[in-house]
This record gives sequence, C-alpha cells and structure tokens, in this order.
Amino acid sequence: MNNEDKQPYRKPPSPLPVSRQPPSPLFTYHQRPRTGVIPPPLLSPGAAEVKDQAGRRLSIPEGVRRRSLTYAEAGIPARRRSLAYADLMAVFYPPNIIRQPTVTDTPFECAEWEGVSDSALSHIPIDEPGVASWEPTLERAIKSIVSIKAQCVRSFDTETSGTYTATGFVVDAQAGLILSNRHVVNPAPIVAQAIFVNYEEVELQPVYRDPVHDFGFFRFDPKKVKFMQLDSIRLAPQKAKVGMEIRVVGNDAGEKLSILAGTLARLDRAAPEYGVGQYNDFNTFYLQAASGTSGGSSGSPVLDIYGDAVALNAGGATKAASSFYLPLSRIVRALDLVRRGEQVPRGTIQAEFEYLPYDELRRLGLDMDIESKMRETFPESQGMLSVCTAQRGGPADGSLQSGDIVVAINGKPVIEFVGLEDILDSSIGQTVHLSVWRGNKAYDMHIGIQDMCDITPSRFIEIGGGVVNEVSYQVARGYGIQTGGVYVASSGHVLGSASAWRGSVIVSVNNIATPNLDAFASALSQLSEGSRAPIRLFSLEKPYRQKVVIMNVTTHWHALRMATRDECTGYWNYRDLDPPVLRIGAVDPQTASVPQLPATLAPANKVWPSLVYLDFHIPYLVDGMKNTQFAGPGFIVDKEQGYIACDRDTVPTGVGDVYITIAGSIVLAGRVEFLHPVYNFAIVKYDPKLIGNTPVENTQFHPDYYEGDRRLAQGDDVFLVGVSADQSPVVRRTEVSSRSMVSTKECVPPRFRCTNIEGVKLHDQPSCQGGVLCDDQGRVMALWVGVSSQDSNNKDVSTMSGLDVAILRPTIESLRNNLGVPDIRSLDVVLWTMRLAPARTLGLSPERIRQIEEHSSDNPRLFYVMGLSTSESPAAKLLTTGDIILEKNGCLVRDVNDIGAIQDDKCVELVVLRDGKEVTLRVPTTGLNGMETRRVVHWLGALIQKPYRAVHEQVRHLPSEVYVSCTLYGSPANCYGLRPGMWITEVENRPIKTIDDFVAILKELQLGWPESISEEPSLRDMRTARYVRITVINKTEVTKVLSLRVDGHFWPAWQLVHDSSAATGWNSIRHL
Repeated sequence: MNNEDKQPYRKPPSPLPVSRQPPSPLFTYHQRPRTGVIPPPLLSPGAAEVKDQAGRRLSIPEGVRRRSLTYAEAGIPARRRSLAYADLMAVFYPPNIIRQPTVTDTPFECAEWEGVSDSALSHIPIDEPGVASWEPTLERAIKSIVSIKAQCVRSFDTETSGTYTATGFVVDAQAGLILSNRHVVNPAPIVAQAIFVNYEEVELQPVYRDPVHDFGFFRFDPKKVKFMQLDSIRLAPQKAKVGMEIRVVGNDAGEKLSILAGTLARLDRAAPEYGVGQYNDFNTFYLQAASGTSGGSSGSPVLDIYGDAVALNAGGATKAASSFYLPLSRIVRALDLVRRGEQVPRGTIQAEFEYLPYDELRRLGLDMDIESKMRETFPESQGMLSVCTAQRGGPADGSLQSGDIVVAINGKPVIEFVGLEDILDSSIGQTVHLSVWRGNKAYDMHIGIQDMCDITPSRFIEIGGGVVNEVSYQVARGYGIQTGGVYVASSGHVLGSASAWRGSVIVSVNNIATPNLDAFASALSQLSEGSRAPIRLFSLEKPYRQKVVIMNVTTHWHALRMATRDECTGYWNYRDLDPPVLRIGAVDPQTASVPQLPATLAPANKVWPSLVYLDFHIPYLVDGMKNTQFAGPGFIVDKEQGYIACDRDTVPTGVGDVYITIAGSIVLAGRVEFLHPVYNFAIVKYDPKLIGNTPVENTQFHPDYYEGDRRLAQGDDVFLVGVSADQSPVVRRTEVSSRSMVSTKECVPPRFRCTNIEGVKLHDQPSCQGGVLCDDQGRVMALWVGVSSQDSNNKDVSTMSGLDVAILRPTIESLRNNLGVPDIRSLDVVLWTMRLAPARTLGLSPERIRQIEEHSSDNPRLFYVMGLSTSESPAAKLLTTGDIILEKNGCLVRDVNDIGAIQDDKCVELVVLRDGKEVTLRVPTTGLNGMETRRVVHWLGALIQKPYRAVHEQVRHLPSEVYVSCTLYGSPANCYGLRPGMWITEVENRPIKTIDDFVAILKELQLGWPESISEEPSLRDMRTARYVRITVINKTEVTKVLSLRVDGHFWPAWQLVHDSSAATGWNSIRHL
C-alpha cells in the first residue's frame, strides 16, 4: 500500500483494564519524558517546522541539521517504521534459527509519539538520533549482561549437585551487584563465575536469594574488570504493559549470547509450577510472552526498546513457546536493602494465596456489597486474593481455610500480592488483624508473622558422603508436611546403607528424636563406630507411612562436619562434629543357634550351618564400579580363623564395608582379605570370637572335586542348595545341562570380569542369589555363583554358573596354614576353546591330533589366545593373538586351569602353534596382586588410582599410572572436563608417571613453588593462581590440556591407603 493511500492516523482509545491486573502503580505504564527522544510536535505546522521543532527540542545546532532520507522518501509507511530498525538487528540473529520480525511485530510506541499524524511522521528522517531503535539499545545493554557458570558443589534442599550455566545482569556497577534467578544464585553451596561480553571473568559471591520468589543477587569486585566500562541496567517494573515489544538477552541454550524477541501478552499469570519437590514460586503474578527461551537463559533481563529491564526471565513451557517473567517490584525493594548492606526482611504466615476473578469469587460466596466496595475502591482490579492452602504447623494453620477470601489486613483493603507482602514483611514478630470472607460470613482473626529465615535452611551436615539439612518451607509446601526435621538431600554411604534415599525425612536415630540438625548431630555422637543403629524415617512421597531401617555406622571413610552459610558473604563455614566413638573390644560375643531345616529340604540341612549372608557397601566408585551396594551368600571355609569364600559379584572390590549375617541372627563387620584376580571368588574374614558358641561348620567339600581329580560334566546329578533374596533356603534336585567356558564382555567403565575358566549350567535352575552344587550327602562339588558382565548396550547383567571347587584349594590351604595368599601369576592372555577341525586347518599336525585324542577321553579340544590382558607385560611380547597353546612345561594342556592362573612358576615353557608351525617359547609370568587397588587419591573431585587389570586389557599402552577412576558431580574435575577413563601425564608442564609423583606435586602446590623456579614470570604468577593446568590422555590416545580451578575448601585433597592392621583394612589420610 502506497503512503498516499494511507488514512490519517487516529489515536486508538485507551485500553480496557486487563483482567486480574492489580491497581498498584508499579503495574501501570507511566509516561515520562526521556532525553534524546523527540516530544510530540504541534500538528499545525508543516513537516519542515516539525523537523525544526524536533531539532530544537533535541538541542541540535541548526548548522548540524543535515539533509537525511525521510520515511516518505524511502517509501516506508510511518507506522511500520520499527521494521527499519528491526532489520538492523538481523546481525544478532543466527540465520534460519530465530524468526525475523514481520509487519505485525512493531515495538510498543513511546508516549512522545502518541497523537502525531502519519503525515508528520513520514517526514522525520530515518537516521534522526531521536528515533528509538533496538540496535543501540542492545549494543549498550549487552555490556551489562553476563554469562554465569556455576557448580552446585553439594546437594541441598531442592537442589542437586552439578554444573549449570545461566544469565545475570549488572544492576549496580559501583557495588558490583548482579541480578539473576533464585535457582541460579541457589540456596545450596555453589562456586560461580561471571563472564562479560569481552570474556573477562570475575568470581561471584551469592549474597542474597529470596526464600520464595525466583530472584537473587551475586556480588563481584568491579575492580577485577579491567578492559571495559561497567554499566548497569535500570529496573523499571512500572513500564511493563500488555502489547509491549521486548527482547530477552542472555545465555540461551548454552550460547554465549542470544537475543529473543517477544511481546508481553499477560501481566497476571499465575506462577509456573516446575514439579513437586522442585523449587516453585508462589504468592506473585508472572508476566508471559511467546519468546521461547530455554535452558541457560534463566536470569536474563527482559528489556524494552529503551534498554530498561521490565521483568526477569525465570522459566518457560516445555511444550510451547511461552516464557514466564518475574515482575520486578519486590526485586527493587530487595536491591535497595542489599545495596545498603541490610538484611532483607521476609515475613510469612505460611499460607499460599491465589488471585481469583470476581465471577469465581461469587461462587465461593463473596457478598455483593463487598464486591461493590472493592470495585469502587480499586476500579482497575478484576478480582481479589483467596487462600489456596495454609501450611500444616504454620502460623495460619487452624485459622485460615482453603477458599477464604482476603478482605483486609489491619483494617486496610488488600487485593493483590504486592500489598499483602508489604504488610507481612514489615510485621515480622508482630500479630496482624486479618479479615476474610468464608462462605456467607465474615471472620476476623489475629495471626502472628513468622520470619521466613527461620524456615529457610542455611546449614547442612555431611555424613558418609551424604548431606542432610532441615526441611525447608519449599519442601514442606510441596508435600504438605511441617517445616523442620532432618531432610536427606543426598544419601551417601552411611544413609544409603539404610536405604534412606534423597527425599527421606529422618525422625529418630537409635530411638533418639531428631527434630533438627543439632539433635541429629548429638544422636550420631552417641553411636559406636562400626555398629548398626535403627533409624525411623518416612518418604516425602508417603509421609503418612513411617518405617524403621538399620543404618551401618561407618563414618571413617568420609569427614563428618557441619556447614553454615554466612548470610553476608554467602560463604559456607565448616566445623567438624564429634564422630561416633570407636570402642575397640567393646563388642560382646553373641551366640545363636543355626536353624534346623526339615528333612524335606535335605541335603540343605547339612550345608546350611556353613552358609552365611554378606552385605557389601562401597564408599567410593573405584575399580570401575557403578553401584554401591551388593549382597549374596558366602561359604565358611575356615571357622577357626574366620575365612569365608564368596563370588566377586557379591564382593567386587576391596574398598568397602562387609557385614556378615551368621545363623540368620548375628551380624558382624568383616573385611576383604583376598580378591582372586582371574577367577570369580573372594575371601572375606571375620573375628570368630564374636560368634561365641554358635554351631557353624566348615563347608564340606567332596574330596575328589576339591583335589581336582573329578569335575562336573554334562548329565551329572546334583543338588542345588541356594539362598533366596529373603535369605531362606532354596533346594532343587537337577542335573548338569552343559559345561563350557564362562563368557564375559569387556565392561564400560573397565572392571573385573571372570575369564579363563569353565562353568556348568543346570536344567531347570531355580531363581536364587547363589549357593552350592552338592551330592545327597551335602558334599560340595561346585559353587553356584553369579557372574557379572555387560550386554551389547553396556548395561550390567548377571548370570549364574557353577565353578569347580578345585580353583579354591590353593588359596584356602595357604590361608589355613598361615602362609598368606598364594603367589598367583598369569600369562596375561584371554583364552578360548578350539575344536580339532579348525586346528587342523591352521596347520596342527596329525601326530599332535592323535596325541590329543589319546589323552582326552571326551570332547577333545585346544585352547588358543583370543586376546591379551595387557600389551606391556613380558608374556604379551612373546605370545600373540591366535596362538594355540599345546604344552606347558612338557605336559599336554588338557584343562584351561593348567594355564588360566599359574601358581608360583615365574617362568614357563610353552609349545604353541603359530602360523602352521609349532614354536617353543620360554615365557615369564606376571605376578598378580590379591587386593589389586591399594591406594586411592582424591583431588578436586576426581578419584585417582593406579590402573587395575581390567584397564590394562582395554588399552594398547599405559600413558601413566595416574588413572582417573571417577569424578564427582559439582566438582572442578567434573566441571572442567576431567573424565573417568583419562590418565594425567603432566601437572603444570611437569611430567608424572606414578601416584607418588602426582602426590608430591600436589604437596608442592599446596606449600608453594620451589624457589629455584619461582623467578620465572609464568610460575611467579601461578603462586597465587586459582587454576592448575594438567595434560590428560584418554584410551584412544587423544591428548588434551585442561585448566582446573583449585578449590581446597569444598574439595580438599586426601587419600585412602590399604593397611592390613586397620580394622577395615584401610586408613583415610585427610591431608596430603
């Protein structure tokens, strides 16, 4: 449409009041003059005069008023002039990602242009400095907007540990205050940095987070910003208006800077709900627009065309483009107090209100006279506040009821949230007079105002790697329970042993009530280290159902301490708590009777006195572990010395606590004594004096099978005596269906897998956790054990298999004779079977085939090298994949046990078939450790150990002996890219090979740099640096250099060292 065809512009009528819009002037658009903007000219003069008047009002010298291209000359309709400026913003939008503005996307016009005709506007130059534009506005604003990178270092309240990114913006450049969301500032302990648009980074201190509303403040040191002029974004809550065009500028979806356009559609939306148990805002309106913000944009300013913040971006819908913004009215008040260094008072009666329109209020019984007076008093309002819920145990409990309509407080009519909170915040510790309408009657009541800080936790206790804090108002509101009580934010090792998972509330410990953290700490100090104590708790999902569970008191693995937040600085101060007392020799012996099984369960009655049940709990995820709790049966092999055999699916690693249930009633703490590095069994030890005269028995092995003279074969009849999940006996008479090599897959992350051994399968095998295969007299011929592996999707699977008892004999006899664990050695190969037919094809001679057939009474087969367990051992340099092993030390290899694990021989002579020829090799064997991992170092949230056997199997060579086994959520290691499965090869350009090298450098970094190199500029700067450079290599031999932030407060360095003299076999050294 041509400009000549346009009708003269007529000012539209004033908009009707928005439904539910409160009458507060904070929510009304106030027009005010603005320097640099052309005020409305008179309509009578011509276009030239309009321009001259505009120039004079802008103080533009007459000689400077140059000839500029006008809208009319450019052929652009005046009412679409905003498109010209919107087009300038195209450089801010990634192509084909963010929708460009259309002719309907005009920005909200400033008041100075209202009443000006199109004909006058058409002659205003496009580049006139008085015309509002998004380009200079955003160019100025982005200097005040920061990208926030934060690590939540501990789970706390509604938050969980981890790393996240968000946005904030400077609201006071001189004081160094940044505004963001509450869920960004976070009630939990965090470590955060802000990155400005010029990539300068500053440390942030969380100085305030609102207990209810989604906003908070960070503080930074403005002096740390060296290369740009700091500026602030002004907060203008009164400017928010339906139809206003806005820009949301921030770190959207992890991008450094993203600009999203939108138009305010609502000013009275209810606060969004993010889910039960999560942080949720309430008792406030929210603004809504279709800007489509996503993760990372939390805390972004919602800007108008003049660069003022009219709202704070807080959240968005997952199934729509709707975004939700928090009004700024309460933020302005809090900012003023934080500026002055004063506490922000927040009062509450623990009640949630909702804003309802008059039609719904009438259905609740609102009297017409009251409605009439309210409409007369607040003509722009379309509703009133109603009570949604009154929190159980709160000040309003028993006074307010759901559906009550708030009429007045202290004799003053209140119809919106801001007025309500103004009264509550100014009346802490006082009593207010509340007038409500309930049904068809008016009620007056007096309610005390509580300080919201009293029900907002600012302390937590670290116990066994877990975290507990007092139940907050947020959690209590979500589940309808009272505030207070001990809330499990993270279970950890100790609480996890009692299945007290996150979301549990602990009522008592060892029959001592725990209404708060102080009572909980006192109850812990009265326990005994290594004991077991009952705790009473309930789950937030079912608060009406309490349960009593047993907790293992093992606090020696982790620090036991309380952290308290300094509200002025946001810093969390730690103090050690009194640990449970270690009472050596204080445990009295206990005697129990072994249950007598009926004759119908024979031969279980002969086996049952030697069966025990094991619970194994891991404090740290080392050795490739992904789970922390394991359970299964064990078999007493030496009752005099207290040795128990079990499978490595029950005790997979040496780092952990073992609890042994004997005779179904005695529970003892044990320790891991031996882990077989090849076969699937472990040895656990307990103190036999502690079971008194309990009639336990040694497992009775069948002598022929124990000596290895016989082994189970297909078709043999056996009795399976197993243990079910509830520790009751399972008996089944069956037969062996097959005998074959046990097949396991390399696991991710690498962990122990059973190799080089044969197992048996059963017909009609029942479901159980393990047991023994025996004859009708109860003599054990094989162990029925779980074999752990992974499927093609790297998910853990466990299968049952029968293992020959002959593999136990060398270890059992050595321990019985007090010789310690045997010297176990290996060829460092993974073996598999091969039939004679393919062996003949590969060049096996007829003479050798006849020899094999003569010495094999059934099923003749060979064993070949399917893979290498390590590529760096002497054996790996002599043997190669595909070698068929024919002889060992002059004897024909007939059984995989002959070469799967070798006893004592440091060197063996092998005859192998390679490339069609028999080759004689003298192969050194590798000694294997019966405990494998003997040292674990913690550094910046990374658990570091020497590479264990399973790691060797999955790499060509070891870059170093400093292997990262696990990283903890929220730690610097997890945040800055140090991942499990990496090797650290350098620290600050210094090469390291062993754990000792690594620990030595850590000590040096803590104590300062050596004087001999401190004069170098780069190292001199590092004396006070907060980052450490490390070089890492992954298993695909890709090298990276990482820079980790040093944090000795939340992540101090410590190590675990294996110590045979310690009660648990381990010593924890808290300071390197």
